[in-house]
Amino acid sequence: MSSTAFVLQTLAERGELTTRKGRSSFAILLFQDIAVIPMLALIPLLGEGEDIPAGTEAWFAAGEAIAVIALIVFGGRYLLRPVFRLVARSGIKEIFTAAALLVVIGTALGVHSVGLSMSLGAFLAGMLLADSEYRHELEADIEPFKGLLLGLFFISVGMAVDLGLMVSEPIMILAMVIGLMLIKAVALYAVVRVAGRDNRSAISVAATLSQGGEFAFVIFAIAISAGIIGSALVSSLIIAVIISMALTPLAMTIDDIFARRNRQKVEERFDEIEASDSKIIIAGFGRVGQMVARTLAARGIGFTALDISSEQIEVVRRFGNNKAYYGDASRLEMLHAARAQEAQVFVLAIDDIEASVRTAETVRKHFPKLKILARARNRFHAYRMMDIGVEYIIRETLLSALELAEQVLQATGISAWEAKNTIATFRAHDERTMARQYAVYHDETQLIQTSREAAKELQGILESDRESQHHADRAPFSPDDVK
Repeated sequence: MSSTAFVLQTLAERGELTTRKGRSSFAILLFQDIAVIPMLALIPLLGEGEDIPAGTEAWFAAGEAIAVIALIVFGGRYLLRPVFRLVARSGIKEIFTAAALLVVIGTALGVHSVGLSMSLGAFLAGMLLADSEYRHELEADIEPFKGLLLGLFFISVGMAVDLGLMVSEPIMILAMVIGLMLIKAVALYAVVRVAGRDNRSAISVAATLSQGGEFAFVIFAIAISAGIIGSALVSSLIIAVIISMALTPLAMTIDDIFARRNRQKVEERFDEIEASDSKIIIAGFGRVGQMVARTLAARGIGFTALDISSEQIEVVRRFGNNKAYYGDASRLEMLHAARAQEAQVFVLAIDDIEASVRTAETVRKHFPKLKILARARNRFHAYRMMDIGVEYIIRETLLSALELAEQVLQATGISAWEAKNTIATFRAHDERTMARQYAVYHDETQLIQTSREAAKELQGILESDRESQHHADRAPFSPDDVK
């Protein structure tokens, strides 16, 4: 797995890909990959090999290289679509793979003919293919080869590593690793701060992306062939990059530790909540919490809204009329500040499952008379809420999915009344099934079994309803019907 893919996957697993940190990290990773293009083009022109021209010939070679790249980019942009349209008409999937390989090889050879690296040509070809409407078909066709080729790439990199350097010159290697990660971290911190992010976000992004990338190996190989650096130095640089990539999880863990300590230090900085007579507390002011708040505001009902995201509160205050406070609803002192002991309803609309469960536990333990209306992301989230004792739980996608299903049924020709009756039957059966599965949700085997039984039961109920309706439609007219 490449360093870019590893970082993105790690952020996704930690639920940070859609946060400000995740978006900033993704933007920087994307810029890093794009920045490789001019580097691949310029490195051969900076070399001192025998085949590198000098003086006016160098400027001519540079102009020729730029012209070829421009021809490939603009020509490929308008030629690839009709070519792949013809390929699609053939109906043979293998031709897609062959055509893609032809484009890659042809582009690489064209770029190499003017003294640039074939890696640059392959990179340009990938960008051209990605801009085609057939990109998903091509991506599916080359997927089986991606892992193999990536593995061969890293095998070749590994074979080029001189492990003896780690024993003979450990101090130099360590200095290179520290220098690489420190210089890149400082540069990233400055970029993120200039972009307007806060100090905590800048530190987190710098720690997450301080490692070297896999494109460094490609650049090193081109630099050797161009005579810019020697193979001995490249061996040391490769080891330094590999070690920096291996240290990425450690850097992210250390950043999490400091983030938690920093959060503990600034806990008292949560917003002061103004005195009010509102009997409703909304925990979590994202898309669900705001919809509830807008409904209450429309009826003139007061509420106190809490959210742990300072960015979300800032957006709400800047663009909305709702008043929300920055604070962690899972903290007892914050709930006391929000006067939970005087509230009647606690709307739990926190998106993060763990934070939602933690908040529900705190409210149920310290304010047992406070009625909790909870939003759940899925069935298992709902089960955990039921474990705590939360009685009213609504899954966030349930109603919208049922409404969509009703429209789909009507689109197939089913009458509006029958579609509405089917949805009502489905929802009632789903609620009974959920209550039945709650007793066995810790046992995967029984959970699967009850799911299968419930599916068959629902199918039988709907078939019975259809038969009853069919017989009712065909029943003869009776004088009693008009009584």
